[in-house]
Amino acid sequence: MKGRTEKNIKAQVRQNPTLRDLHRTILKDLEEVENELKTFSASKNKIISDINSYLFQKSGKRIRPSLLILCSKLMDYKGKEHILMGCLVETIHTASLIHDDIIDNSDTRRGKESVHEKWGPNITVLMGDYLYIKTIGLSLKSQHKQIVQIITDTSARMIEGELNEYSLSGNLDMGEDDYLDTINKKTASLFSASCRIGGVLGKASLKEEKTLEEIGTNLGMSFQIIDDLLDFTGDEKTLGKPILSDLRERRITLPLIYTLKNDGRANRKRVGALLKRDGFSEESLQEILDIIRYNGALDYTFQKAEEFSRKTKKLIYQFSPSPYRDALSLFADYILCRKK
Repeated sequence: MKGRTEKNIKAQVRQNPTLRDLHRTILKDLEEVENELKTFSASKNKIISDINSYLFQKSGKRIRPSLLILCSKLMDYKGKEHILMGCLVETIHTASLIHDDIIDNSDTRRGKESVHEKWGPNITVLMGDYLYIKTIGLSLKSQHKQIVQIITDTSARMIEGELNEYSLSGNLDMGEDDYLDTINKKTASLFSASCRIGGVLGKASLKEEKTLEEIGTNLGMSFQIIDDLLDFTGDEKTLGKPILSDLRERRITLPLIYTLKNDGRANRKRVGALLKRDGFSEESLQEILDIIRYNGALDYTFQKAEEFSRKTKKLIYQFSPSPYRDALSLFADYILCRKK
């Protein structure tokens, strides 16, 4: 990140944790999740087997399984069901990315060809549906009926968020509340479900379960806001996808909303005119980027992510001290200063 936003991060995040720092206390559990994902991806159907093997190569951050495991251990859970549940939340996440790439016509994901690009839209949409349905089916193995309901409700909310985002695409009158509602459903709901499932496994009280749910929501909101910020400030090689992808797809995110609502009249008019064109030239994209970089939109976006991060930490410290509580706290810092 550049300019004032980078200074803000350095000033407000005292630590710069890595994923290894976050995973230090749960490495064995995450290895078991990876093994479960390999078992899950096996199929007699060659297309399913090939796509699953491609999807579940160890290239993702495994944030959602990590949150589920940490929250279960925060509640002193001693069983093994958290491994299967970690696998399932990662699979739901993967299914959502597949559908996302189809809608956005994205040709890259995590630095390699998207499933949509490699196998085509027809097979890909069926694969996304298959993963959602299989996940819900496997959740029935849980000893906790509540978990089945959480997974079902969360899958529906994520799809609703995707539909909201698609319907608002290119809508220059979209407000911040619409944006926050969409990312809550599309992204934060699975973070929230992951933390809540960990609590259910650990027999959390209703109050504790609600707190874990809120921790997940705030982490997810911060994560998606930073994701949208990185589209303007990130590095293509590090991100594994082109920068300004959201802008090219006419996805209205917070830096653009801020610009259209708060910048001077001339700049608002100019950005609006550029966005209404049928196609973007590189010059047009660069002009919009230059306006956004110098009008305070990036600082405002980071500050909004940091606001959710502060809420996260306040909630986390309601629990007794433990290595798992510390790791959850580090998650809030990691999300703010991540580069991809």
